[in-house]
Amino acid sequence: MDEDLFESSIDRLSNEPLASRMRPRTIDEYIGQEHIIGKGRLLRRAIQADLLSSAIFYGPPGTGKTTLARVIANTTKSHFSTLNAVLSGVKELRYEIDAARDRLKLYGRKTILFVDEVHRWNKSQQDALLPWVENGTVILIGATTENPYFEVNAALVSRSRIFQLTPLSDDEMRRVAEQALCDKERGYGRYDVRFDEGALEHLVSVAAGDARSLLNALQLAVETTPDNFPPPDGQVIRITMEVAEESIQRRAVLYDKEGDYHFDVISAFIKSLRGSDPDAALYWLARMVAAGEDPRFIFRRMLILACEDVGLADPSAIGVVEACAEAFDRIGLPEGRFHLTQAALYLATCPKSNSSLAFFDALSDVEKERDGEVPNHLKDPSRDGKDLGHGKGYLYPHSYRDHFVAQQYLPAALQGKMYYRPSDQGYEARIKETVERRREAQLEAATSPFIENLSFSPSDKAADKWLKRAVSNGSRLLLEIRDRLFQDLLIRRSDNILVLNASHGLLVWEAARRNPEGLVTAQVRTEEDKAYIDHYSGTLDELRRPLVICGPAGKVTSSLEDGLYFELIIGRNVFTRLGGEEALAASLAARLAPGGVLRLCEGIASEGPRLSGFVTDPGLKKVLEEAEEQIFHGDEGRSWGFDDLKPFFSKHFKHVSIEPMHKSEERVLDGNKLSRWLQQSYLPALDGKGVDGASLEKAVLAELEDRTVSWTHSLALIEARQEAPAQEEGIEDDGSWAEVLRKTGSAMGR
Repeated sequence: MDEDLFESSIDRLSNEPLASRMRPRTIDEYIGQEHIIGKGRLLRRAIQADLLSSAIFYGPPGTGKTTLARVIANTTKSHFSTLNAVLSGVKELRYEIDAARDRLKLYGRKTILFVDEVHRWNKSQQDALLPWVENGTVILIGATTENPYFEVNAALVSRSRIFQLTPLSDDEMRRVAEQALCDKERGYGRYDVRFDEGALEHLVSVAAGDARSLLNALQLAVETTPDNFPPPDGQVIRITMEVAEESIQRRAVLYDKEGDYHFDVISAFIKSLRGSDPDAALYWLARMVAAGEDPRFIFRRMLILACEDVGLADPSAIGVVEACAEAFDRIGLPEGRFHLTQAALYLATCPKSNSSLAFFDALSDVEKERDGEVPNHLKDPSRDGKDLGHGKGYLYPHSYRDHFVAQQYLPAALQGKMYYRPSDQGYEARIKETVERRREAQLEAATSPFIENLSFSPSDKAADKWLKRAVSNGSRLLLEIRDRLFQDLLIRRSDNILVLNASHGLLVWEAARRNPEGLVTAQVRTEEDKAYIDHYSGTLDELRRPLVICGPAGKVTSSLEDGLYFELIIGRNVFTRLGGEEALAASLAARLAPGGVLRLCEGIASEGPRLSGFVTDPGLKKVLEEAEEQIFHGDEGRSWGFDDLKPFFSKHFKHVSIEPMHKSEERVLDGNKLSRWLQQSYLPALDGKGVDGASLEKAVLAELEDRTVSWTHSLALIEARQEAPAQEEGIEDDGSWAEVLRKTGSAMGR
């Protein structure tokens, strides 16, 4: 049943739509979706290693779901079969299963089965696929525009990795257009196509992240502009703004009355009402009305909210909403929009409002402008909040004083937009000051978009249990350092993490536990440490194992694959010789992804404990003090202190915060470590001073070996990034990591 979905015959190029011709053939040609297909991400590594497990690609049209399947088809050594759920049923599925079973039995060759529009299959059809996915006969790759947590069999979802694809950014859309305009074989690279100012930007803006829509519009503009296409050699194809506008019409509001957008938008609407934000409430109401949502459903939800969230604080609320609902039943659309607006404004402000014309301002924005993404904290978390992070960060107003808390309710692009303007007439004049004061608070609370998990893998209980046990092992101080380094980080499951000076892997296991779809790269200083981590990571699935590289941190970062960036770089005691490690700091800055964070815990050797402080023999103390003076003050690389850190890192990062940390512990002085310290640091510092090394070592061991001492650690917690934390503007940085976190939220998102 192999279809011709992935054929690339030259004979078909001229008859294919541009969007089909320009489908990427390799990972390197693929544009967008860096969170799942970027270098280091789980899916990219799985494709390259031909270790795919069942997966579901979920996202709006034109975001590259089928294209990803094509890339896999061109890469994998497994047999690749395709079905379209709209055109195929159980009969076709059984044919593919029988062929896959024979292929596996006779030739030992795996089969990847791509099912486009998998949500179109009913429950019984999806059930027919389940046992063959479970026993490994086929590896399923499903593509769907619907949230799989709603529309796909829960058993299939639980056995698949979920990858959420998002609309392409404007920059990525321009790259798609440029790729088509420059490609001489499949696109328009053989022709002289020129755009008037703003014409290409218009196509990109209206396509709003849908690459297929952009390419279709581009094809229409290019091929209908000359009288005959293709034009004679040398003729310029000029795309004017008028042609661009005619080539791509206003797109429909993105909404599905039965799917994910339905629940997300009604959730945002209700939360906006509850949060006393009339502007956001009007916007989400306009989204629903423009998309064709049943107004009676909206009224029903407002009737619930009138009792649930207003109650006796305003007993007339239920009467007002009920009266508006009854009036709507008599009048209907379009005039009934006034009654929807009045009920929503009443609930958002509680006093009655007659400023319902404000609704049409919001509707005008919906019709003219690109739809704003629902802020992640306003999305409905009931189905996929745990796995995809929907609803995370939402502040429940009833938990705060006066049952109000300032937070962002409008999309980021519309933040600060004012639709509702209270008049100075009647009761509305009494609420005008309250509405304006709350609006000011909402503007102050505007944040960067919340980080959303865009992929999910089925839980590996054995591996998860092992990782939890691994991250709990370590001394109390090391565990505290680990917890402080990871504190307040909102790490996406697909983020790449670089662990520096990983030692025996305490930070590595925590990183691996948090980013099961990303790559953990660990730099270690000795082969012994590498062998230790490799041994214990052998219990993990191959794609979840960290990449462990032995060598100096600077050489390791420069040896990594070009284009591999990290959302988090974390480590302990990386910059032991601050004065000579400018190149290392620069290389780390170059490897940090946009919005990424560097977090380090550095021991300040010049302020730490010294062996001379533990000995009692005056002569021995004097010799050790002489060595320490050379070690900590004579060596420029080691003589740095706390105050040197911010100037050093500020050369390479725009935003740096430092927090001191002083910890004491009871430590037993081990003889082997004492000997190593003496041979590596003290004796070289005393070279030429007439000190007998063997005698000094014997004297130190005699006095300190196996002795319990109070060991004080002077540490610096360092956070650095290239981009300002959310709302950093106007914040005076006092150098305190804790204060910066308090003012701006977490390190990677609020």
